[in-house]
Amino acid sequence: MNERPLRVCLLSYRGNPRTGGQGIYIRHLARELAALGHRVDVWSGPPYPEIEDGDGVRLVPVPSLDLWSDEHFFRLQRWRDLHDPIHRSEWLRTMTGVFDEPRSFCERVLRRYRTLAPGERYDVVHDNQSLGHALLELEKLVPLVATIHHPITVDRRLDLETARSLKRRIGLRRFYRFIPMQLEVARRLERVVTVSRKSFADIQAEFGLDPARMRVVEVGVDTDQFRPLDGHQRRPDRLMTTLSADVPLKGIRYLLEAFAALRRQRPTLTLTVIGSTRDSSGTARLMEELNLDGSVRLTGRVSYDEIVRQYAQAAVAVVPSLYEGFGLPAAEAMACQVPVVCTRAGALPEVVGEDGSAGIVVPPGDPERLERAIADLLDAPERRRTMGEAGRARVEARFTWRRTAERTVEVYRELLAERSGC
Repeated sequence: MNERPLRVCLLSYRGNPRTGGQGIYIRHLARELAALGHRVDVWSGPPYPEIEDGDGVRLVPVPSLDLWSDEHFFRLQRWRDLHDPIHRSEWLRTMTGVFDEPRSFCERVLRRYRTLAPGERYDVVHDNQSLGHALLELEKLVPLVATIHHPITVDRRLDLETARSLKRRIGLRRFYRFIPMQLEVARRLERVVTVSRKSFADIQAEFGLDPARMRVVEVGVDTDQFRPLDGHQRRPDRLMTTLSADVPLKGIRYLLEAFAALRRQRPTLTLTVIGSTRDSSGTARLMEELNLDGSVRLTGRVSYDEIVRQYAQAAVAVVPSLYEGFGLPAAEAMACQVPVVCTRAGALPEVVGEDGSAGIVVPPGDPERLERAIADLLDAPERRRTMGEAGRARVEARFTWRRTAERTVEVYRELLAERSGC
């Protein structure tokens, strides 16, 4: 017997796919849930998701003060906004350096949800790592699932370990003051989804969650978008990496050190970085110190089509992260049939595999091992070809968004059955 379609509400305090993996998750999960026949609304704060005609998904904007955007950064646009108590609280907390978007977003969602007529409400609400206190009240009104991609405590720890000044450490401690809230909320929710076995273990350890309430649902890759391209010549002297955020977690400094060492023997070698650096990170200064001017190309934000074109020309993709809850850049490179060198950080070995067929896995934070692994692949064109083919096959078999959506629906129905006592 066919089960009825569900009315699903996806929550994301930021939804734009160009702001990081969480936005990519919302975009593709929403589209695939709708393709399975479910009614899907995305409630999102700015920057909003890219919802395309034909996706079958409705965007419900949940406006915020957007104080952390590059455009507004800590600037209040209209003083009259402070008449709203949620806006006022968000502004006051942000002025003390706290990243308050997750908390204030959940408060706005709860307030709005309470105004919905019975026929407008949902079968299930699915939060994308907002984890604000108001979700505990929302869960009393509707079955609620939350995705935690990886424990944010890891980001905080790595940021503090690499902070170069007391001022920076104080600022980071203020910024991360939302973490105790997220820990408390995560521990009390009925169902939590995460994206890899490694994240499952780390969230359980760092957050103290009951494993009986957790489920693993791996994320996917858009294999129609990320694919090998005909008519593009791979450059045997070109490396590629993705820098979604210039933060210590991404390990870019170790790749730059490895790249500088490689260029001493391979002066024509180049590195394409999808993304840009931040002044406060020290990455640009490190490139100057390593004398890499002209050999590293930073693309800034570019379209997915351009990213795929860059993959089509790359000999090797490198993922030097110190931690990944899943590792979409590795999976996207594999889908484009590019061999991968990545670290053993977080879930990356789960994505790439540890048998060496689709990529080489090295210890994190070790530029010498990165250098050797990259050099080995650059010297072995036939191995690069077979690894690329194996990587594409691995993604098609294990990491598609359709599979993610189907398994997510299983979690929804399991929770609904528990709520109804079936």
